[in-house]
Amino acid sequence: MKTLILTKKSFFTALTCLIIAVAVVGCSDDKQPETTKSTATKTVYNPFDHSHDVKVTDEQKNKFVQEFANQCVPREVKHSDNKEIDAKRYAMPCTCIAKFLMKDLTADEAEKFIAEHENAQSLVIKYENAAYHCLQQNAQPKGPNFTRQPSVN
Repeated sequence: MKTLILTKKSFFTALTCLIIAVAVVGCSDDKQPETTKSTATKTVYNPFDHSHDVKVTDEQKNKFVQEFANQCVPREVKHSDNKEIDAKRYAMPCTCIAKFLMKDLTADEAEKFIAEHENAQSLVIKYENAAYHCLQQNAQPKGPNFTRQPSVN
C-alpha cells in the first residue's frame, strides 16, 4: 500500500484552493433586491375566491328556481309509467333542490343556466349535494326484518 505523503507543493495547492473557495463564497451583494411597483400592486387572480364576484339579484334567483324546477320535473318523469302522479310527486323535491342551489348561486352560473340554457360543472356538483340533502328529509321505508322469529308450536 502506498502512504499519502503531503509535500510542500500539494500543501500550497490545497491551501490556495481553500482560500479561493472561501473568498468566492464569502462575496455577496449587500443590496436588497428591488421590487418594482407593478408587481407590488398586482393582485393574483384566485378562481376559488368568490368574495368579489357580481351579486345575483333576487329576480335572477327566482327565475333560476322556476326554470330549474320546470326542467327538473320532466327530466325525472321521462321514463315513468304514470307521468301525472309522478309529476306531482317530484314537484316538491325538485323545488327543494332548486332552492338549495339558489343559496350559493353565483352570477356566472345563473347567467349560464338562464341565458345559455347550459349546466355549469359547478352546478352539477352542487346538484348532487342538494339532491342528497332534500331527499334525506323524507322518511326512508323500513327494510325487511331478518331477525329470527320464535316458532309457534
